[in-house]
Amino acid sequence: MDHAQDIPRIGGRAEIAAFELGPYATNAYVVREAGTPRCWIVDAPFEPEEVVAFVRAHELIPEAIVLTHAHLDHIAGLFELRRGLRGPDGGDLPIWIHEAERDWLTDPHLNLSTAIGLPITGPAPDRLLREGDVLDLPAGPWRVLHTPGHSPGGITLVNDVAGIAIAGDALFAGSIGRTDFPGCDFDTLAESIRTKLYTLPDETRVLPGHGPTTTIGREKRSNPFVRAE
Repeated sequence: MDHAQDIPRIGGRAEIAAFELGPYATNAYVVREAGTPRCWIVDAPFEPEEVVAFVRAHELIPEAIVLTHAHLDHIAGLFELRRGLRGPDGGDLPIWIHEAERDWLTDPHLNLSTAIGLPITGPAPDRLLREGDVLDLPAGPWRVLHTPGHSPGGITLVNDVAGIAIAGDALFAGSIGRTDFPGCDFDTLAESIRTKLYTLPDETRVLPGHGPTTTIGREKRSNPFVRAE
């Protein structure tokens, strides 16, 4: 079944298709630039065939895979995405990740896949991201917020014009990312949410790594795990 759902364009040029994939119901997103074939992909879950099919069916040209973090359920489909889709120059589709997790793609202990008895590795990253980077990607610009706590290199990608924050596993609708894994820390995650995410405009739509969309305002008012101060 095709799980893709187009998220209505809020402003600017961003059109986003969401896919819930794999055994962990992990969200992947295809971010399109309205009126052009340019796109990029957020995260690479298990079983990414629907993403490949969507990009091909719409004759889109992907420019990068940007990872919100490198836990196994967000990287397991990297090789399959690369096999199914080519970059804009016909070569391998570039993979971007925060510098704090530069080694996680190739280390199954760090990406936690060894812990479930299914060691997973991916290609090495092509670009390392940092807090404050502004990404020249389709429908951009996209700002990189370093939002660690669920993992050391967790990032949120913010489009201020469209009012969108792609938050990975930092913030969910009514919940937050787990902090009981190696490399996780609740206090760090709470600080990331309060100082980075809750300072965004209330109307900002949050696209999480799992579950439905929400807004910053809704989470500030009602999230039971991290309250706005």
